[in-house]
Amino acid sequence: VQLQASGGGLVQPGGSLRLSCAASGRTISTYAMGWFRQAPGKGREFVASISDSGGTARYADSVKGRFTISRDNAKNTVYLQMNSLKPEDTAVYYCAADLFSGDARKSRAAFASWGQGTLVTVSS
Repeated sequence: VQLQASGGGLVQPGGSLRLSCAASGRTISTYAMGWFRQAPGKGREFVASISDSGGTARYADSVKGRFTISRDNAKNTVYLQMNSLKPEDTAVYYCAADLFSGDARKSRAAFASWGQGTLVTVSS
């Protein structure tokens, strides 16, 4: 499955952005999906994941209450709504597919297919 992330950009602190991840090549309806991010000079970290049905979502503590992951299986697309953005949210955001499970997991190792990333910059 090929994944294409989009929606990144420059936003002021306190602002909002919605990232999209469009999948092609096969349906993602049986896969859990996730978002990860990598800030400059740091490792790639878990942000959020969602189960295949969309019924279960998991979040990193740093984004809980501010970010919402969702999916539209009919459109083969996953979203990340980001509100109340902070400068420390600045990073390249990657979407990923867990090709072996429909359960929402947090481990980077669980995700076998990755998109190319979209840059989010939070700055005044």
